[in-house]
Amino acid sequence: MQTILTQAFSASLIRSLSRATVAITLSLALSSTAAPLAAQGLFSPAVTVDSSVITHYELQQRARFMNVLRTPGNPEIMARKELIKDRLKQAELARVGISPSEEEITAGMTELAGRANLSLNEFLTVLKDNGVDPETLRDFTEVGIGWREYIGGRFLSRARPTEVEIDRAMGQAGSGGVQVLLSELIVPINEQNAQQVQNLTDQVGEITSFAAFSTAATQYSASDSRNNGGRLPWMNLTKLPPQLQPIVLALDPGEITEPLPLQGAVAMFQMRGVREVVGSNQKYSAIEYAAYYLPGGRSPETLAQGQKIADSIDSCDDLYGIAKDQDPSILDRQSLVPAEIPQDIAIELAKLDDNEISLNLTRNQGQTLMLLMLCGRTAELGEGESRETVANALTHQRLTSLAESFLEQLRADALIVEK
Repeated sequence: MQTILTQAFSASLIRSLSRATVAITLSLALSSTAAPLAAQGLFSPAVTVDSSVITHYELQQRARFMNVLRTPGNPEIMARKELIKDRLKQAELARVGISPSEEEITAGMTELAGRANLSLNEFLTVLKDNGVDPETLRDFTEVGIGWREYIGGRFLSRARPTEVEIDRAMGQAGSGGVQVLLSELIVPINEQNAQQVQNLTDQVGEITSFAAFSTAATQYSASDSRNNGGRLPWMNLTKLPPQLQPIVLALDPGEITEPLPLQGAVAMFQMRGVREVVGSNQKYSAIEYAAYYLPGGRSPETLAQGQKIADSIDSCDDLYGIAKDQDPSILDRQSLVPAEIPQDIAIELAKLDDNEISLNLTRNQGQTLMLLMLCGRTAELGEGESRETVANALTHQRLTSLAESFLEQLRADALIVEK
């Protein structure tokens, strides 16, 4: 497991290191930032994270260091983001009393240099030639080692997959390369309208044409797809909830499913087409999503509020800032195997790509609107992998996700002021 934690610490930053890349001169890039930094004062505060200060000098040093590592993105922008993360990590490490020893730090720096096929002294020389002080490498390594130890101790037991999960992940990816073209009708149901909904679904079940189903979806469906007559785009079969896949595959074009019970609604699907594609559809061992709850149900005001939030965020992590200082139950983030996801949520997630949002679902008998966001899907690994390899990969994926989510919680709770 130490190997897993080491990979989580270093892989994303050092995969592009080589003797050639670290030797590239950065004088042009560095000279472009020297004047404004000098004008601002190298050691003046650029950012404060609670009571901790990040200086312009530290930003300059980290940007140069990231240039040497060939880290993707704008070095100045990425340096600011990464140093803020480091301050959050350092505060948490100080709180729990984790402090790597000098031997551990030296070993970490040596390992990083070795990834570029350099000795530590050679690596320090390359850094010096590019204007990077040894303390910058030391600080970077110290935070990384401490955070790795902390994340392992806090989350490793939760990240380890069960034997059943390993078995599932080792199954063959794909489902014959099947895609389906569906139309949907989703109708809210409660005690007051149960009979009306039954009458409606009975009538819809007798429909034999695509046009009639589309008309019914436009008139009665609560899903946003009603604006397109309930028509959904081509979709990989494996994106649908596992329990829905055999039901859909049994349909001929034009046929409609029986009403499927969801939480606070019923759903019906009409098959418009089936096709095979080259290769296979990817299966997923886990799907991560976030649900943020808004009182007011599907009232125009609440829907407008939900849309405003949706327009203001880019990822699930941004929801921690939206939910800051509110009851923890208002935000629910889950990473579940597809079969464990509630069916109404699973159906909505099937329509979404990473970081897309749905405002179609409610809870509390329609009184609470759910802002549902897909955080990501974890692909199943193919056959031919050893159990140890699969287990390590799953553990690494989960550790990374848990660590990133926890760091976003720390960010949401911190007072960050950028000068």
